[in-house]
Amino acid sequence: MTGNSQFLSFGSKCRIPVSEISWKFGPTGGPGGQHANRVNTRVEATLDLASTQSVEEDIKKILVTKLGSVMKVTVDQHRSQFRNRELALTRIESQLQKALIKETPRRPTKPKRSSIERRLKNKRKQSERKANRRRVWDD
Repeated sequence: MTGNSQFLSFGSKCRIPVSEISWKFGPTGGPGGQHANRVNTRVEATLDLASTQSVEEDIKKILVTKLGSVMKVTVDQHRSQFRNRELALTRIESQLQKALIKETPRRPTKPKRSSIERRLKNKRKQSERKANRRRVWDD
């Protein structure tokens, strides 16, 4: 999310209005004294991907299969609720971007002859090294 834009943009022609995100606020956990107990700076942002109307159906299916129908992000990193909200929006946006990246399938390969020979040579060398360390018992 850049600046004060009212949309999360996470790909070509993929924009979700920030108004579709529901917010909950609460106190942060851990130490902090009187200020931490009185101020609701922890932010929980929830985005319902299954019911959003601003994304095309094929993209929505991909997002729901990878991220689930409801996406939640909780942030309590900063002392400011505003900064935590900004960070939550950034995290949602980055997760949406990562979900749309197509992963190339791994093609298994066989080890090359030279690497096999090198490995066996190192094993023989190590075996000889350990054999030389053994004590020779005289009868």
